[in-house]
Amino acid sequence: MNYSLEKFSERLGYVFSYFLFTTVLFLVFSLLQKVPPSWNYSHFMVITIGIALLGSFIKRMLQ
Repeated sequence: MNYSLEKFSERLGYVFSYFLFTTVLFLVFSLLQKVPPSWNYSHFMVITIGIALLGSFIKRMLQ
């Protein structure tokens, strides 16, 4: 039972970190006026998930 709670907490932390990083990245680029006018938050979400998936892929390849 403790293991399932630990796994849930780990996944919840990952999701929270993902949204926090994406929000900060979006705000920084918005404040620097580097965001194209046609882009919104969802574009940054796609880029961030792509980076996360690429990192997971590289991690699995190196194991």
